[in-house]
Amino acid sequence: QVQFVESGGGLVQPGGSLRLSCAASGSIFRISSMDWYRQAPGKQRELVAGITVGGSTNYADSVKGRFTISRDNAKNTVYLQMNSLKPEDTAVYYCNARLFKAYWGQGTQVTVSS
Repeated sequence: QVQFVESGGGLVQPGGSLRLSCAASGSIFRISSMDWYRQAPGKQRELVAGITVGGSTNYADSVKGRFTISRDNAKNTVYLQMNSLKPEDTAVYYCNARLFKAYWGQGTQVTVSS
């Protein structure tokens, strides 16, 4: 069974930080690269960051230098550390497995506002 449970979102002021977590089914986590996406109101879902099983990472230009993706293979969990948050980072954030792209969790809301 493919499941993702995202957590860690909330309301933060501009310049603040949040750390998102995504717990995934163990059977898929061990074999799949993992990605974080986000969707802002009225916009398409966009890729934010990704990490391979081996730990290689990639980032959208809009978050480079501010966000860091990591994974703990022992805990079947992928993280997104978000620093220097901006109002335009406001969105629902989702994790996804590249080998099982049809499956999505409920997401976690991130709101950056003063």
